[in-house]
Amino acid sequence: MSEEHYLELCDNPVQFENASSVNNVFFDEANKQVFAVRSGGATGVVVKGPDDKSSVTFRMDDKGEVKCIKFSFGNKILAVQRTSKSVEFINFIPDLLHLEYSQECKTKNASILGFCWTGWNEIVFITDQGIEFYQVLPDKRSLKLQKSQSINVNWYMYCPVTSVILLSTTVQGNMLQPFFFKNGTMSKMSKFEIELPIVPKPAKLSLSERDIAMATIYGQLYVRYLKHHSRTLNNPGAEVILYHLPREGTCKKMHVLKLNTTGKFALNVVDNLVVVHHQSSQTSMIFDIKLRDTEGTLNIHQPVLPARSIHPYKIPLTGPAAVTTPTPVPCELYSSTWSVFQPDIIISASEGYLWYLQVKLQPVVNLMKDKGKLIDFLLQRRDCKMVIVSVCFQLLNGSDKGNLSVIATVFDKLNQVYKEYLEAEQSYTVAVETGQGRGNPAQKRPVRMQAVIDQSDMYTHVLSVFTEKKDVSHKFIIAVLMEYIRSLNQFQITVQHYLYELVLKTLVHHNLFYMLHQFLQYHVLSDSKPLACLLLSLESTYPPAHQLSLDMLKRLSVANDEIVEVLLSKQQVLGALRFIRGVGGHDNISARKFLDASRQTREEMLFYTIFRFFEQRNQRLRGSPHFTPGEHCEEHVAYFKHIFGGEALMKPTAS
Repeated sequence: MSEEHYLELCDNPVQFENASSVNNVFFDEANKQVFAVRSGGATGVVVKGPDDKSSVTFRMDDKGEVKCIKFSFGNKILAVQRTSKSVEFINFIPDLLHLEYSQECKTKNASILGFCWTGWNEIVFITDQGIEFYQVLPDKRSLKLQKSQSINVNWYMYCPVTSVILLSTTVQGNMLQPFFFKNGTMSKMSKFEIELPIVPKPAKLSLSERDIAMATIYGQLYVRYLKHHSRTLNNPGAEVILYHLPREGTCKKMHVLKLNTTGKFALNVVDNLVVVHHQSSQTSMIFDIKLRDTEGTLNIHQPVLPARSIHPYKIPLTGPAAVTTPTPVPCELYSSTWSVFQPDIIISASEGYLWYLQVKLQPVVNLMKDKGKLIDFLLQRRDCKMVIVSVCFQLLNGSDKGNLSVIATVFDKLNQVYKEYLEAEQSYTVAVETGQGRGNPAQKRPVRMQAVIDQSDMYTHVLSVFTEKKDVSHKFIIAVLMEYIRSLNQFQITVQHYLYELVLKTLVHHNLFYMLHQFLQYHVLSDSKPLACLLLSLESTYPPAHQLSLDMLKRLSVANDEIVEVLLSKQQVLGALRFIRGVGGHDNISARKFLDASRQTREEMLFYTIFRFFEQRNQRLRGSPHFTPGEHCEEHVAYFKHIFGGEALMKPTAS
């Protein structure tokens, strides 16, 4: 079932000519480029990268078997290693000749194990006797030694994201020495020891390069050590141990991932999750180091989900075979020919494919029963927003329906992230307004992550749809809405008026006026002008709403003129007149404003009442019912005569 597979290979893999007797395949982790080198380069080198800009084709002279081949950043300079003594270079910079030049390692009798580009013109040679850091001068076609360090090296590893090279030293290979490269400088970091399992006969290389991987997880660099155990009653299986490697300070053993099985494993990191592939069972398991099973200095982790296979993948056929058998061929997953690279790459050299491994979040929803833990897990993922929204909707409508404590927990987790974003946004705004933000690289505008589920998201995708449900009790609907408002208040997030309106409309829809009255009386629903306007419109359904609305407007210290404007905008013309008379301001109000508003209602008797009221006011204040030219009421006088004839009798009005 596809719902079960939470890992998949990307749809658009990088395709290259598969490895064969005449074609050698190399992969550069820094630029994510695959090199297909035919006949030592004489019949062509085809470079395929993540995009067209990083793909290139060229030829080289066949000077022997290629051991390693990599471009510097931006495909500016090509480095090729054919012997253990030197590396050759070819410029690919426009206007510079494509002539070759080479560099031998400085240390006598040393063998070059490999090299890493740390900049567009900076390269590090790693030999069995140390490292040599060079600046490449393409115009002079030469290299300049910047720094070197003597140290016995068994093997090395490079993390291009952090520019850290890790060297395995000592006889057993378990003493690791990292170096950090930045802007032409090389810094030695604190060395550290990997704790090896106790074996009867050490004294030989025990730590294999195969069992170590480097990657950044949640922005921190970790060295992952795959510790194999013989399976015994006391020892349920292998472990992955994560050592946190900070830029400064000592490397610490921080996390232990329990694999609960033995065999051949390979490691990836996808979306900050450690993925462990197990070849014999053809399954993978994922670990999230943010979800802690234990508290303490060393965190023990079990897989977040049951082990599952990668989603089945079919390779589309190309060439003549595609005509005879057009159906795609199933790809052999967990093949022994697969090579796994960091952080998230799987390469099948025999088939000529490079895939990026991906996590599918929707299947996780059904596999993780603890909803609080599920939300914690989803909040850390890249494309989590709509999946979280679907979980919230499912919580309110699915089998978990009615469990308010779970719903409250989920709301609180979402609003904590929402609050953190609002605070970051606010401190950025303050910094910009006070001038501290300018020229301060630390003060960047906070990026709104997918994990920020704000009030409009909840309103649009979850709550407004939920309140329309016919098969849900109104008590539960109200309880959920109030729970969300409680959570916002708890995190001191200003509740948007549309949420209060949703509560109000739901209460009115179910004729829960006594509850509405209580919510307003005890200020469960915070005062706001939009809410007061909404209450006004309920006067015909629930007469006390009129007074509740006016009380709210007064509490908001809204000026009387503004209250009149609000009432008139809602076409509550008589209500506005009653209000202004109640506060004793009716002698100063604009007759034209009220006559305009009453005309807009198209209710002739309402217009008649308002017109007569102002005639009476004119009589009382000036001894004549007529309007003065300054009041600009000529149009309304003409309209009155047109509708009701020329009557100008001063009859008592209904107001």
